[in-house]
Amino acid sequence: MGWKPSGGGDTFTLDKSNIGAAEWSRAAKGYELKIFSRTCGVIQLDGFDQDDFDRASKAFKIWYGVNLTNREHALRGWNWGKAEFGKAELSFNVQNRPAFEVPYSEISNTNLAGRNEVAVEFFLPTDDASTAKEQPAGSTKNRGRKAGLGRDELVEMRFYIPGTVTKKEEGDEQGEGEENKSADGEEEVEEQNAANLFYETLMDKAEIGDVAGDTFATFLDVLHLTPRGRFDMDMYESSFRLRGKTYDYKIQYQSIKKFFLLPKNDDTHTLITLGLDPPLRQGQTRYPFLVMQLKLDDEISIDLNMTDELLQTRYKDKLEAHYEEPIHQVVTKVFRGLSGKKVIMPSRDFAR
Repeated sequence: MGWKPSGGGDTFTLDKSNIGAAEWSRAAKGYELKIFSRTCGVIQLDGFDQDDFDRASKAFKIWYGVNLTNREHALRGWNWGKAEFGKAELSFNVQNRPAFEVPYSEISNTNLAGRNEVAVEFFLPTDDASTAKEQPAGSTKNRGRKAGLGRDELVEMRFYIPGTVTKKEEGDEQGEGEENKSADGEEEVEEQNAANLFYETLMDKAEIGDVAGDTFATFLDVLHLTPRGRFDMDMYESSFRLRGKTYDYKIQYQSIKKFFLLPKNDDTHTLITLGLDPPLRQGQTRYPFLVMQLKLDDEISIDLNMTDELLQTRYKDKLEAHYEEPIHQVVTKVFRGLSGKKVIMPSRDFAR
């Protein structure tokens, strides 16, 4: 199956063995065909007419062996309902009908905005063909999705989730599970804040936190002047993550537009400044620059968590297996090697 932008451009193809399911539903303009792929998330194509359903249904049945399901959405206009986590998307249901769905591949970040409030941020559209290829697996940005071409797009949504929920404590082994049972034979349950559980589940489903095995390097307790706080930095292949006590951020390397290494005038610290587009968002506040402050005399010894084969093939002459030098130099070299960005710094002849 293939499609391409009506204005011209690359043709996108999807092997029929990768089509898991398909749905037909009403969209803002016309009708939408939603394809659930087996490996790359949700693909949304709209602009269809109502009369196209029979042709599309027959084509999917004959060529791909998939039934095209006609799905009705809730139209009551309620802003409260039940959130359900599916395999590839978050569905907000009203009276057992979906009011809207959010593919996990469109979610860039999520944070606890309050005790009972969860903020969900979405990837911003890009017109750059080179960066479109670097979108997360399954992203529909610039792949025929109307939002990728529109002037305005939703960038953040907040859910108010009151109350607590209970979940059973699961032991790693059967023996441990027996120990978790109370004297009357009932399994012990753990009470948890509902917003926290929603946040943790969304982090896992959208793979915002990634997994420890994918982390190439971690820098602990790095002081940031903007946004202010101390964050642990996890470096991944195409992004890095800032983990703080209150907020977590996941930033794509492609969002780094400028990279500065600047000495501070106290002769004790140096500043690593990243110019970001799109900027970081924390509520209504935007941070177009990420500023780290590091001590000049702090040294670190670190081994990168990557195989020799990967180091020699993809990062040859860009990264080293081991670093033992001042931390600001290590952070700069790792960022430069993974992001491919040029580092701007004062020349040796620069006079302050």
